Amino acid sequence: MTMNCPFCSFQDTKVIDSRVNELEVRRRRECTKCDNRFTTYEKAELELVVIKKDGSKESFSRDKLRGGLIKACHKRPITPEQIELMIVRVEQKARRTGKWEIKSDIIGRLVMKELMKIDKVAYLRFASVCKAFDDPQLFKKELAMMYD
Repeated sequence: MTMNCPFCSFQDTKVIDSRVNELEVRRRRECTKCDNRFTTYEKAELELVVIKKDGSKESFSRDKLRGGLIKACHKRPITPEQIELMIVRVEQKARRTGKWEIKSDIIGRLVMKELMKIDKVAYLRFASVCKAFDDPQLFKKELAMMYD
């Protein structure tokens, strides 16, 4: 496959370096005509589908996950970089299940594990929504489990 140079539109470039991680391949390329270098990213188009509690299905959304994490981490000492890293870890773990359909409660548990490592208040905020605490005793029980 040829990659057009973004600088001169020449149709022949060469790969000078490739780096692979679990989500994508990063390639450093060089145009054989103008010698400019640029980076491309390749990602598999295997869609991860989330099965919601009501049985409906939707595409996995990093933006939706980010929104939930931002709410849980509001006014906590958690950086945007830490949030992005949690999103990457959760997506990687979800994909490692080998299934392309995954229940939302499994995603929720993966997020809670990540939050527990970083900030217990953010964890409780997220867990209260994810586990739908409707009784203060359930919240108290969750709090007690955190410190056992």
